[in-house]
Amino acid sequence: MLIKDTFHLTYCTNIHAGGDWLQTLNSLKENLPTIKTKVAPDSSFGLGLRLSNKASLELNQADNLNRFKSYLASLNCYVFTMNGFPYGNFHGEPVKDQVHVPDWTTDERVTYTLRLFNQLHVLAPEGQDAGVSTSPISYKHWYSSGKERVDAFAKGTENMLKVVLELYNIEQTTGRYLHLDVEPEPDGFLENTEEVLHWYKTYVIPQGIAAFSYLNITEKKAIQLLKRYLTICYDVCHFALAFEEPEDTLGQLRTAGIQIGKIQISAALKVVHQAGKENQIWEELAKFNEPVYLHQVTERVEGKVKTYNDLPIVLKEKKAFTELRSHFHVPIFLEDYGVLQSTQDHILKTLQVLKENPVSGHLEVETYTWDVLPKDLKLPIADSIVRELNWMKSRLE
Repeated sequence: MLIKDTFHLTYCTNIHAGGDWLQTLNSLKENLPTIKTKVAPDSSFGLGLRLSNKASLELNQADNLNRFKSYLASLNCYVFTMNGFPYGNFHGEPVKDQVHVPDWTTDERVTYTLRLFNQLHVLAPEGQDAGVSTSPISYKHWYSSGKERVDAFAKGTENMLKVVLELYNIEQTTGRYLHLDVEPEPDGFLENTEEVLHWYKTYVIPQGIAAFSYLNITEKKAIQLLKRYLTICYDVCHFALAFEEPEDTLGQLRTAGIQIGKIQISAALKVVHQAGKENQIWEELAKFNEPVYLHQVTERVEGKVKTYNDLPIVLKEKKAFTELRSHFHVPIFLEDYGVLQSTQDHILKTLQVLKENPVSGHLEVETYTWDVLPKDLKLPIADSIVRELNWMKSRLE
């Protein structure tokens, strides 16, 4: 839904089961009409669509794509963003680090992403810019040496630039502006502002200038094109895990001319030390230990951020701490969970930045963990999504 003629607000459908196209479509038909009626009864409602590779392939079969577009139109719904990060199944079985498979060093990731853009081009309203969010190249723990990482950075960037060149061609031939929104996250090749800036400077710009050399344009123009089509997906939870303030991060990226293609509204789990309540804290935190997703844990030690690559490590060691943050997307409308808290304050700070400088018009609520939340936090999916969207809507308006 469009808020203040500026912000397209939606939720990411990775919350729903979607291993194939039929399952994806049935999940949407079960939930979307109810959600739309409750949050945008008298206006159009945008959608953050998530398609697995299999679902995307099947959507291209027969007349599925046009029929889906007609179905959305019948509900007065549209698609303006896609989540192209998870390639395979995202529910009901362990995902963990496999969410990065295949990574950007592979042709499979390129093919999948280009297909998503072609489908998004059909589904998005005429004149609407649209984006696909994607993984931050690869997963750090798969590479043991510095040279392996450098080579993976170079290859991953090269493959992303293949997509960038296609996005340029699409805009030149059709007028449609599409952007690839790279999503930093804990233990990804990109996980904080410093690493994003280094990536653009060291890989994107030099490799991108070479990629655009066939146009016979200046380096300055090539850099402008690179930053137009290759943007950042600012996931609030992920940057909170890096202990970065929204104003600082968004300010640094803006100064560097790096655009924000999409903001994913999400909250991390926050654990603040409380004397005498240590046992209770560990017991409550253990309720969030589940086998499907990676829940990296971060803490700031002597000015630097230390990352544990999954929650069980911290639960086993139970070391003394001042504040921990866990990569567990918790409901954005709750600030406290008994002795635990959330980084909801980072969402509010992000919204304050947007009021002063709307760096992105694409806002996507992304709490995908409803299936694995502790029982006392679980509510019917549609009701949960409605509550999150209305919470956001009230703060934007």
